[in-house]
Amino acid sequence: MDIRSLRTFILVAEMSSFTRAAEALGYAQSTVSFQIRQLETELGAQLFERINHTIMLTQKGREVLDYAHRISKLAGEMESSISEEKDVRGHVRLAMADSLCDSLLREHFAEFRRRWPGVTLKIIAAGTQEMFRLLNHNEVDVILTLDSHIYNTDYVIAREARVGVHFVAEPGHPLASGARVSMQEVAAQPFILTEKGMSYRRLMDERLACMSLEIQPVLEIGSTERICSLVRQGVGMSFLPDYVTAQEIAAGRMARVHTQDFDVEVWKQMIYHRDKWVSPQMEAVIAYCADREFSSPGEKTT
Repeated sequence: MDIRSLRTFILVAEMSSFTRAAEALGYAQSTVSFQIRQLETELGAQLFERINHTIMLTQKGREVLDYAHRISKLAGEMESSISEEKDVRGHVRLAMADSLCDSLLREHFAEFRRRWPGVTLKIIAAGTQEMFRLLNHNEVDVILTLDSHIYNTDYVIAREARVGVHFVAEPGHPLASGARVSMQEVAAQPFILTEKGMSYRRLMDERLACMSLEIQPVLEIGSTERICSLVRQGVGMSFLPDYVTAQEIAAGRMARVHTQDFDVEVWKQMIYHRDKWVSPQMEAVIAYCADREFSSPGEKTT
């Protein structure tokens, strides 16, 4: 049995498409179809139902998929362990919350390139739900979430840390005096926020809804750097993770707004699928992200 056919089968099953699997592998569609037919002949079982240009795993196909994942994982580990190549090479696909992109790439990516010049990286900014869709369809290798705490036995949590999140304003703002203010006062202010439904913004909205409150921002934008710039100019308040605002607050360019009875629990988690073979290049990216994203003072890390 050819391991390449098994890996092709896994990709077809995950993408529910011979065409997309062929494109991902760089094969002709006829090659993918031949490999699947050959695998079905060897196993003596139909793996896919093909109806009106759509495909779906049969019961036997689902059983074979479980074995194929385990065989592919073991094969990858064997290839890695006996390889004499010292240079780590390969491509890694990483999905993450948009607000983490700047902090990940701003200061240390040049060091990453010097250490692992053979590793290429594709970063996809996405919401949590989309990240898990990509992960489950093997369209990304690892995800970096910023959301409520997520635990599921289908996934491996490589690293995690609780993240502080606070309301912030320009230093001269009336609510930034240091005294605790009510959420009614806060909600009445003009706000600049990340997009609705995204990570900590969604958690803030849900907590406000429990208090029968709502914030209608004057601007919604994905870039936390732009949000900080506008907050410094006095355009409005915002609700941001501490790792975004720590330097601004320390320099006196922004200030926290302390509120009464308002706490949102946000976790940063690096996750991959339990059936995913962790290649040397994937290990390199996980190590880089762990050093860069999970070493901030004041974060609860596990």
